[in-house]
Amino acid sequence: MKWIGILGILLVTIFGTHCSSNLDDDLNGSTSDQLKIDTLVSALPLTVSVPRDNPITQAKIELGRLLFYDPILSGEKDVACATCHHPNNGYAEFRDISIGVNGKGLGSQRVFKQPNDIPFVKRNSQTILNTAFNGIDPNNKYDPTNAPMFWDIRTKSLELQALEPIKALEEMKGHHFSQKGILEEIITRLNTIPAYQTLFKDAFGDTATINPVNLGKAIATFERTLISNNSRFDQYMRGDKDAISLSEKDGFALFKKVGCINCHNGPMFSDFKIHIIGVPSNDKLTETDKGFGEQFGFRTPSLRNLRFTAPYMHNGSLQDLLSVMEFYEDVSVGKIRNPDIPKRNIDLLIRKLRLKVKDMRPIISFLNSLNDEAFDQKIPETVPSGLKVGGDINM
Repeated sequence: MKWIGILGILLVTIFGTHCSSNLDDDLNGSTSDQLKIDTLVSALPLTVSVPRDNPITQAKIELGRLLFYDPILSGEKDVACATCHHPNNGYAEFRDISIGVNGKGLGSQRVFKQPNDIPFVKRNSQTILNTAFNGIDPNNKYDPTNAPMFWDIRTKSLELQALEPIKALEEMKGHHFSQKGILEEIITRLNTIPAYQTLFKDAFGDTATINPVNLGKAIATFERTLISNNSRFDQYMRGDKDAISLSEKDGFALFKKVGCINCHNGPMFSDFKIHIIGVPSNDKLTETDKGFGEQFGFRTPSLRNLRFTAPYMHNGSLQDLLSVMEFYEDVSVGKIRNPDIPKRNIDLLIRKLRLKVKDMRPIISFLNSLNDEAFDQKIPETVPSGLKVGGDINM
């Protein structure tokens, strides 16, 4: 199913899904090779696919928004989804790794309250922007019921993803509830609030109940409206050849030439696959994060809206885009930055990168064309629980 008109975006005439650079063919090999590579990238779609059992309605969007900002969903009633995914931070966080339960402040200013026995969240908080498109392939095909989520793809679909932070000790649950018990507690709380009873009926029908399934559906529906699909690069790929600068076009060609596109492809600039790349450890963590299958593998992140998502990598260990480029150059020449990962285990696609220092600035220039600030930043003035909107985010 398609939901048209997200966030009031004006539909534009699509002049072509793919286009090639105007630079010399020898920059990326033969003309035929260039055409093959160019089919790996495209503009983001103007519409979003949704599960058949969770159509988008305005009532569901507004319910999901309130739930997203309401700390009633956390064990100690001090953390909301928005605590680590705030619109002021591009629905990401400006932190290496998150502070959830027993924290105060927002983004880089967030600290633990004292005394504290809650650990850091072990991974960087990815932006929610455009997660409606997770799993999309270079042909713009994807299944919203089977969309890869989290750094380790431990759940698939926004509906399932929405419930996982609630069950995680350091993110939202805290010490006082079990994983099973916290969802039961949250549902009980919501059922005691008349405003939520009305809102759930408006969203799901008079006979609908407040339960985990509908909770996940409401939050997922709101998250599917958080779209930024009209970056200058999107405009360029839709036919406006002047939407990006000559230096950005140079960077785009280099991005393809050196091999970045092998993993960062499709409209989201992610293959949504697991790769072992040997990112340095984060010293704030007491235990090494071994990722997917305990093999140090993590899902390729999107390159869209990188302006809002620093620091980078699954544990936020690289502070800026130049540091990311330098890391990949090290790996390409055999320098391993994580002693826990043998060189032979590093993904072959990463080892085959041909990134040079002279390529870094142009590629970074190109990546800036993927930023789009025209996304929904509306924050409710109050939430039905009467708690602090967004959790304890004021210092």
